[in-house]
Amino acid sequence: MEVDPAPAHSTPSPVWQRVQLARHPKRPHTLDYIGHLITDFQELHGDRAFGDDAAIVCGMGNMDGSPLMIIGQQKGRDTKQKLIRNFGMPKPEGYRKAMRLMNLAAKFSRPIVTLLDTPGAYPGIDAEERGQAQAIALNLREMARLGVPVIVVVIGEGGSGGALAMGVGNRVYMLENAVYSVISPESCAAIIYRDAGKAEMAANALKLTAPDLQGLGLIDGIIPEPPGGAHESPQQAAELLRVAIRGALAEMSHMSPQQLIEERYEKFRKMGGFFEEGVE
Repeated sequence: MEVDPAPAHSTPSPVWQRVQLARHPKRPHTLDYIGHLITDFQELHGDRAFGDDAAIVCGMGNMDGSPLMIIGQQKGRDTKQKLIRNFGMPKPEGYRKAMRLMNLAAKFSRPIVTLLDTPGAYPGIDAEERGQAQAIALNLREMARLGVPVIVVVIGEGGSGGALAMGVGNRVYMLENAVYSVISPESCAAIIYRDAGKAEMAANALKLTAPDLQGLGLIDGIIPEPPGGAHESPQQAAELLRVAIRGALAEMSHMSPQQLIEERYEKFRKMGGFFEEGVE
C-alpha cells in the first residue's frame, strides 16, 4: 500500500530537529573543543601496526592546568577535510590508535576524555580485512580495565559500535542536542519500513536523544548548549563542556584505580534488562 508523503510544510518533530542539529554543518567538532579547552596540546599518531587514522584525533594536553589525554572523532568541515577524515568514520587503525593512547594515559595516571561524533565505524572492505570488529571488541574490553578516570561525551552523533568503542567510561554525558543510537534513523527506516525516507519516523522510535537516554539510565547527565545549538556559540559550548568535565574529575579524584574499574564495570553491567524463564 502506498503511503502519501508528508506535506512539504509539515514541521519536523522535536526528535528529528535534534538529529538535524547533531549533524549541523557548523556544529563544533573535536578539534574545535580542543582549541577552546586544551592548552599545550600535543597530537599523537599511529597504531604501531598499520598506520594513522585521521578520523580519530588523540593527544595529551592540559585543562585548567591539569594534564589529561583527550581522544575524539573528527568529521572534517569542508569537502577536502571530510575526505581526509573519512567523514568521521574510523577504521581499525583508528580504534587501535585510541586504545594505545588510552593505555599510555593509564601508565602515566592521566585522566581520559573521549569525544564521540561519528555516524558509525567505517564498513568498507579494507576495514573489514584489517579487523574492524576485533578492534572495536578489544576496545570495549580494555576500556573496562583502565585504572584512571574515563569521561565520555557525545558531542554530535554517537553511531552504534563506532561510538561505543570509545564510550566505556565512568561518566557518560551527552550534549543537549546530541544523539546516541545503535543505528542511524535512515538505516533503521530502510530495515524496518523498507523506506529510508521514513527516517524521521524511525528517529522517534529509537529513543536516541539525551533526555531519552538519561531516562533509561544509559547516560549520567546532559550538558546544556547555547540557545539555538552549539554551533551558535562554540566557545560558550566549550565552556559548558569544561564545567561538566571539571565536575566529573572532581567526583573521581578520591577514587583508587580499583574503585574506578569496579564502578565502571557495575555501571555497564546493570544496563538493559533480561529475564529467565524456566522450562518444565
